Amino acid sequence: MLLLPVLLLGLLIGTAAPASAHAVLRGTDPADGTVLRTAPRQVTLTFTESVGLLTDSFRIYDPDNHRVRTGPAGHAPGRSGTARVALPARLAPGTYTVAWRVVSADSHPVSGAFTFSVGKRSAAPAAPLPGGTENRATTALHTIARYLAYLSFALLLGTAAFTVWCRPPVTAHLRTPALAAAAALAVSTAALYLLRAPYEEAAAPTTAFSLSSLAHTATTRPGRLLLARLALLLLAAAAAAVLSRRRTALPRPAALAAAVVLSVALSLTWAASDHASAGIQVPAAIVSTTLHLLATAAWLGGLAALLWTLRQAPAGLPASVPARFSRLAAASVTVLVLTGVYQSWRGLGSWQALTGTTYGRTLLAKLAAVAALLLAAACSRTWTRRLHAAPAARSRVPQPAAGPPPPAEPAPAAPAVTPLPLLRRSVLAEAAAGMLVLALTTLLTGTVPGRAAAESSPAAPPAATGIPTASVTTIPFDTGAPGGRGKVQITLDPGRVGANSVQAVIYGPDGGLSTVPELRVTLTLPSRHVGPLDTRIADRGGYWSADSFTLPLPGVWTMRATVRVSDLDQVTVSAPLRVTG
Repeated sequence: MLLLPVLLLGLLIGTAAPASAHAVLRGTDPADGTVLRTAPRQVTLTFTESVGLLTDSFRIYDPDNHRVRTGPAGHAPGRSGTARVALPARLAPGTYTVAWRVVSADSHPVSGAFTFSVGKRSAAPAAPLPGGTENRATTALHTIARYLAYLSFALLLGTAAFTVWCRPPVTAHLRTPALAAAAALAVSTAALYLLRAPYEEAAAPTTAFSLSSLAHTATTRPGRLLLARLALLLLAAAAAAVLSRRRTALPRPAALAAAVVLSVALSLTWAASDHASAGIQVPAAIVSTTLHLLATAAWLGGLAALLWTLRQAPAGLPASVPARFSRLAAASVTVLVLTGVYQSWRGLGSWQALTGTTYGRTLLAKLAAVAALLLAAACSRTWTRRLHAAPAARSRVPQPAAGPPPPAEPAPAAPAVTPLPLLRRSVLAEAAAGMLVLALTTLLTGTVPGRAAAESSPAAPPAATGIPTASVTTIPFDTGAPGGRGKVQITLDPGRVGANSVQAVIYGPDGGLSTVPELRVTLTLPSRHVGPLDTRIADRGGYWSADSFTLPLPGVWTMRATVRVSDLDQVTVSAPLRVTG
């Protein structure tokens, strides 16, 4: 009973569920760092999920850092989770750099680079790739528009849910924030559509108005869903304008049914384009995401409407209004807990990912913010009960049936505090905690989940045609601090049982070589309970190495790298490593 009014207009707050499923590179052919006897005919990338291709998905540079002419990018036959490009028939000996960029099934672009060599490695390393992997202006504008869309969506639909369910005596004061939220949602959605192509291709925002970019966006699933969102908003605005001009209103059942349909349709423009649309159990994830969004909007958006109402009614707000919202919030929390547990399991995949991945740590921060939000909500509920009980207690004062009135009793002392001001403060604290939850939730939508990160593995071993070469493992890391992202590339030579040399280099956020104050690499063989074995690599001035490290047994080892980027920020990441005899 309580959930239906929430579903009706308390639609989703764009809290795109924490089941983000960015595509993660599973392997490359040729493998990263491979030395091949003969030039390959093509380059193939394999990802953890299906990917979309761009006009410039591959940029391949020869040993002299000149771009190699290639054919158009495509998928391997029957495999949408791959990206492939044909190479020229003749390639000069030396090291080649492959820079790639694709779009995940959840609509987020991902990019990276690796190297392979033909005949021999080049004497000098390949030059850094021109430019960065992202256009900062485009990324910043896209992020702002995304946050604004989530926030305005929550405010618009939460205000509607509050009006319908809590039934405040006066609603005129809620018209202004509702109209402002509707306008902000329309503007931010249009901005997201314009920025879609530059965001995917890491281009400047000035290319947003290119006719070719706009036409390309209309052919993609995210673009079509953004257009559908705009169409739904325009349809709702047109219907409201017609009813206002005729000064008529729909019957309440019809209005509720229309609101439910509109809310669910709008929610699907998020659920079908973001994280729930990729990964495991997609149908269940989309349903869970939709319910999560509806419950979040009913709670946080309705909370904003309650706070605005309390400010506009300093003394005359009926106690029944916050009491109804308290019940609405309790129902929303129940839905949020159920869907949140499922989405956390789907996004994490393991307990280790809770502390060992950026996604897991961000989720922990969100849970802490939710705990603060629940504490503030409990305070609001306490003051609501007191506010609701006060008039009821006064109404139960007995009156004499006849005769002279009883002697007047002394009036009770005025309470030290009154519930209404305290209710305003607790609702304000609840709203502040809700904004933090919304910000962390939005951050989760742009973070690779623990399950997807765990599915990534080092590049496949060299093909039989390659010369025996070292084992190269590249592991991404993110400390969560500004500039704390990058990759650590670890080479074991020859990567077999026995004596090996170990080299490691760090690549920063821009893809260039970087230095760190501390790096530790260990290996563990879980199946034999061996390790961790410390490689004892030392800083050699720009790279790290150990001349001798012994791998005693074959098997699938776990390589762990602890990267410290500052006095306070460090992270430990891991990847599997297959060692042969």
